[in-house]
Amino acid sequence: MAASFAGLDLLATAVVVLDDGFVVRYANPAAENLLTTGARSMIGQPFLGLFAEREDLERALEDARVIHWDYSARNVTYVRTGREPVPLSCTVTRIDAFGMALLAELRPISEQLRIEREARMESEQQANRELIRNLAHEIKNPLGGLRGSAQLLERELDRPELREYTQVIIKEADRLQALMDRMLTPHRAPRIEPLGFHEVLERVRSLVKAEFGIEIVRDYDPSVPDIEGDREQLIQAVLNIARNAAQVGATNVAFRTRAVRQITILKQRYRLALELQVIDDGPGVPDEIHERIFNPLVSGREGGSGLGLSLAQTFVHYHHGVVEFESRPGRTIFRILLPIR
Repeated sequence: MAASFAGLDLLATAVVVLDDGFVVRYANPAAENLLTTGARSMIGQPFLGLFAEREDLERALEDARVIHWDYSARNVTYVRTGREPVPLSCTVTRIDAFGMALLAELRPISEQLRIEREARMESEQQANRELIRNLAHEIKNPLGGLRGSAQLLERELDRPELREYTQVIIKEADRLQALMDRMLTPHRAPRIEPLGFHEVLERVRSLVKAEFGIEIVRDYDPSVPDIEGDREQLIQAVLNIARNAAQVGATNVAFRTRAVRQITILKQRYRLALELQVIDDGPGVPDEIHERIFNPLVSGREGGSGLGLSLAQTFVHYHHGVVEFESRPGRTIFRILLPIR
């Protein structure tokens, strides 16, 4: 029986296979680690006996078996003798293979919440991109007329001191025009090419040092392979995050890269991914904008346009990746995950 499901041994997600009587017939190594129990101890045992919510779970298993629908439960509690109970998310799918009935996928609640948060952020980002695109187009047209009218008015003015006011109008129109162009820039398709991600980071380091005088500390994993992506978009994404840290007053910034195996990004499972952590010692992200930090026009810095992090997330999404963060005063970590195909 174990040989029939050998492919599941490679998954980082805990998977248990059940027969029609909801008896455990297979458990992969990830399930052994999560449940701190060997497969031999679980096989032949009732699946319901592992959890506190037996009646509700039994009804859900029956529904999955008979009605052929996937069942998800966020608050399934795994009971361990002499240890603290473990809250898990359980998804059950009917399989009808090798005489088995159901496949149960178990995840710690924290991981499930991360996956749900990524899906929600992806949906919100798509809506934000459309909003910004439409807004930018609507603003660009009257800006041209406003600037042109100010130039014509300036030619008719006899008093030089009055031309100061038309110059203000022209300069502000130019500033808004540049802002609109930045809003529309990310809507081009990525130009994909093989590249070394550490080369991208070195470019960002030199730009940040030239602009702010900050020397970014490197902690690179030499085992990270080359990736395929748009060099300029990835440089801009990382630069926006690092520049944001410098602008809020961070004096120490670090780049840390790692190769991550068997990870789910935006509901897609990847065997290998690149993780970049941008770590700074700044004041942190204000609590009131934690949920909106990637929204356009939202900024925790006075005078900020609120586009830097939004554009960074957009560019990373173009590469099927995600941007996450955790923050407290004195330590903020922005984490970029990019799949390596």
